[in-house]
Amino acid sequence: MRVIALDYGSARTGVAISDPTGTIATPHPAVLRAGSRKGRRELLRLIADRAAERVLVGLPVSLQGHDTDQTRECRAFAATLAEALGPDVPVELYDERFTTRMAQQSGGVDSDEDSRAAAVLLEEWLRRR
Repeated sequence: MRVIALDYGSARTGVAISDPTGTIATPHPAVLRAGSRKGRRELLRLIADRAAERVLVGLPVSLQGHDTDQTRECRAFAATLAEALGPDVPVELYDERFTTRMAQQSGGVDSDEDSRAAAVLLEEWLRRR
């Protein structure tokens, strides 16, 4: 199953894509302003081009597990994306605590930090499946 993971941010949204077997997560260039019409179109095109069967959206909850303003914004983004994709491509929220910190520690010059965070999120989700 091909899965696309998103580390949503209002300015930049990190993107990672699994291979068709759902084993390997690879960072993809971030999408700018994914909440805008243009950014959403770019994401929808990427999801269609890669024939994604599921989209994960990292959910930024506080360390105590509570919602924040960013959590609420992310939930709204995921709902809008789910509506645009329809029932054939489910959108799933997934706790992203510590993914950015892990991405910072992993380094890597070939991909941006937001997309590395999306890859960490996707790798964790794939491992748990």
